[in-house]
Amino acid sequence: MDNQQVLAHIASLLGTEPNATVDKYGMLNVQLDATTLISVVEGLKNEHQFIYLTDICAAHYPDRVGSEYEVIYHLHNLVANQRVRLKVALPETQISLPTLTGLYAGANWMERETFDFYGVNFEGHPDLRRILNMDDMDYHPLRKQYGLEDETRTDKNDTFFGR
Repeated sequence: MDNQQVLAHIASLLGTEPNATVDKYGMLNVQLDATTLISVVEGLKNEHQFIYLTDICAAHYPDRVGSEYEVIYHLHNLVANQRVRLKVALPETQISLPTLTGLYAGANWMERETFDFYGVNFEGHPDLRRILNMDDMDYHPLRKQYGLEDETRTDKNDTFFGR
């Protein structure tokens, strides 16, 4: 099995040719809509044996208006040793995706981590709550909404940092 076969299968599920690239390591990268995520992942798992969910992560691009957040899924076919990366862009006003816990039990903690750090809401998740940060935090620390340094610090001398 190669990337073209996987891409053809995804196109048949979507009814249209998806936006896809192959990186320099040969991994297929496919852009999806949030509405097609479940059907594509289910098709890849059932038809092409992508039975291992390697990772779920996210990224925040504040300058990309209308698609500020991107949730990335890495799937692995252990039999053919093939990987595929699925990317779903989300607007800041609707940071929500359906959960994959019904397809992959391991998605439970990965989705909790992505929620914890980026605030992505996974609809239908059985226990969506913080996993690594304190429960009383009212923000998501990996969003690029906060200054890199604490502007209220008075004990820092900028002359030591070449400023």
